[in-house]
Amino acid sequence: MRGDSARGLQGISAFVTAVEAGSFTVAAERLGLTKSAVGKSIARLEERLGVRLLERTTRSLKCTEAGGAFYRTCIAVLSELDDAQARLEAHRGSVSGRLRVSLPISFGRRWVLPVLLELGRANQALQLEIFFTDRQVDLIEEGFDLVVRLGEPAENLGLTARFLGMQKWIVCAAPSYLERHGAPHSYDQLAEHECLVVTSGNRPVSWQLVDAKGNRTSIKVAGRHNISSGDATLDAAVAGMGIACLPTWLVCDELRGGRLVRLLSPEAAEYSPIYALWPHARDLLPRIRTSVDALVAHFLPEAPWDLE
Repeated sequence: MRGDSARGLQGISAFVTAVEAGSFTVAAERLGLTKSAVGKSIARLEERLGVRLLERTTRSLKCTEAGGAFYRTCIAVLSELDDAQARLEAHRGSVSGRLRVSLPISFGRRWVLPVLLELGRANQALQLEIFFTDRQVDLIEEGFDLVVRLGEPAENLGLTARFLGMQKWIVCAAPSYLERHGAPHSYDQLAEHECLVVTSGNRPVSWQLVDAKGNRTSIKVAGRHNISSGDATLDAAVAGMGIACLPTWLVCDELRGGRLVRLLSPEAAEYSPIYALWPHARDLLPRIRTSVDALVAHFLPEAPWDLE
């Protein structure tokens, strides 16, 4: 490779790392360089391109409009290089290269991250890049190898989907709350209780449950406390602050330990699927195939959070 091309790739690597790290200092630590070296590498890249890629202040680092577009292109190029290396490694049966993953915040940290960390320990040539967000990322546009999604995935002809299991939403409360207020025995009686309202975008989220006939029903609940986090809602429920509707993967330990009690009937639970998705073009990459197989083995046929 010519020297200028090699320097160009170094500049791209520094630029991408700086964008993802949010600072030159953190990027330097990740790359094993000095902060000055990272800054100079990006400055030379901007000079060669003739455009400013980053807006720098003493407290922040963000892409210009041109920088954002260039970043997305760089991610795709680096991903292709990783794929080429991984395909060569596949001939030796090894799992290697960069695995760029997007996970839902709470579910991903509790249930998916341990599986990926075990893969990283078992495969020293595998480089994990894990991003936590409840936003539905665009795998192709944003250069992700793999995502895990809660709920039905939108149709996309460029993606492969693998079913990982079901999440079940149930109504529950702490024994301390039930001692003070008693337990509701029907949906109508929920109106007489303090319910913990989960909010999204400053709007209350209705509880999606199933009625006695097996039909899905949407219930608007009210209470003094509105909370925008599932984890925080769980904490409030355990503290006896009200009745909550939460997924079993979030509350299973508290239910098994008696810190929460399941209310209404088991038939009241609402189900929604969990999927792993990845680009069709990367179907045969060992790092993706091995990761998905590990998730399937961990979650199926019986999810570790199942209560029955």
